[in-house]
Amino acid sequence: MSQQPPQPARQLRLEIPATLNATYANAVIVSQTHSEIVLDFVQVMPNDPRARMQSRVVLTPANAKLFLKALETNLTRFEEKHGEIVLPPQPVSLADQLFGTIKPVDEEGKPDGEA
Repeated sequence: MSQQPPQPARQLRLEIPATLNATYANAVIVSQTHSEIVLDFVQVMPNDPRARMQSRVVLTPANAKLFLKALETNLTRFEEKHGEIVLPPQPVSLADQLFGTIKPVDEEGKPDGEA
């Protein structure tokens, strides 16, 4: 077998149109079909029950995984430079709201963990 010489790194020339508008989104809805990962970027405003879709990006599963790795790498770099990103507490789920205060009891009728 003959060994092929290594291919030179491919470089892309990124062209950004002067009329390109940046879009702000503060939430994303991720879904999938059998062959695609769909990212719907939405804008949720306080005191407004509507979530307005700003942009939809459709990726192959392989490209979505590459995107995830690139995002992880860049978040790590960001935190190394600016400090840890602290996430706000997650909202309580409906199940937690309804049943979160109910504690299991042991055989003696005492809440678990109590003597």
